[in-house]
Amino acid sequence: MGSVIIGSGKSLPARVVTNDELGQIVDTTDEWIVPRTGIHTRHIAVHETGTDLGAEAALRALGQAEGGWLRDGAAIDPASIDLIICPTLTPDAAFPSQAALIRERIGAVNAVCYDMSCACSGCVYGTSTADMLLYASAADRAAAEAANRPPRRNPLRRILVVASERLSRLVDWTQRETCILFGDGAGAVVMEWQDGSEGMLSSYMENTDDTDRTLLCESMFCDRPLPFDAANDEAAAIAAQLTCDPYMRMAGQAVFKFATSAMMRCIDTALERAGLSYDDVALFTPHQANERIIRYAAKKMGLPMERFQVSIDHTGNISGASALIALNEALVEGKLQRGDIACMAGFGGGLTAGACVFRI
Repeated sequence: MGSVIIGSGKSLPARVVTNDELGQIVDTTDEWIVPRTGIHTRHIAVHETGTDLGAEAALRALGQAEGGWLRDGAAIDPASIDLIICPTLTPDAAFPSQAALIRERIGAVNAVCYDMSCACSGCVYGTSTADMLLYASAADRAAAEAANRPPRRNPLRRILVVASERLSRLVDWTQRETCILFGDGAGAVVMEWQDGSEGMLSSYMENTDDTDRTLLCESMFCDRPLPFDAANDEAAAIAAQLTCDPYMRMAGQAVFKFATSAMMRCIDTALERAGLSYDDVALFTPHQANERIIRYAAKKMGLPMERFQVSIDHTGNISGASALIALNEALVEGKLQRGDIACMAGFGGGLTAGACVFRI
């Protein structure tokens, strides 16, 4: 018994930006970018909102729009979704939550909603949290039935995890080191508790203190002066001069070192918890931060690159949506079949990292 992925979808903005176009903005070229990142193009949301992207990915995962993947072929009623979890760094509003905005758009009228801020690990944190909630709800329902009483918590049978990101809003387009890496998009999965099926086999999540602030984007409202020191002219003057850096900043080498070690450590721990080895995994769908990170990890693990789904070449890094998009492409392309075991890994700001193992 377990939490089974029954639907998968993705959404990418219409505007494709090539490396040559970036070369017109910053000092870079396609020849410089590709060997260092594996990225040829990325999609940028010029007109699309986070709600647009998240809703489209969700509707495809539900089979309500073409282009998604359904485990059993039948479309899923949005009204059957009990909970929506949206990992995102770039919600359309401080509130309502991005999850609530997506709920309204897709007609998931019975869903409880919340957002999750865990950067590029959102793929794992979101699906692992959904799995734990489904497991707990199944136990609550079983206990309620045995005691002939109502469940004591919201019954959860289907959860939509949809990561929607517009990282283009956080990128400093004058900084070559970061602007070449990121793109926009959304990835989604529908998870259902099935008593008679294996689904999520194990998961592992961790946080590491980022004392050196290797990955940072300050709050958009952290520099707003408050009126309470108005009587103190000096304090008011200082507050008025405070400014926030609105862009993400990254120490590339430090992040690379963290990412490679965290990716392997989390995969190894998740597989150990499931009692499995690399040989049992049909395909790894890692966070798409940099193709060099994936290649480095594959080499250290003694595995060919064919065992890893790579989508960064045409998407760039889309934070928590990246691995969900990679999973969707693997499912749509037929690289994962019913009964196969897959392993998804994420790592990012926080510092966050994790991996989960599941049977398709």
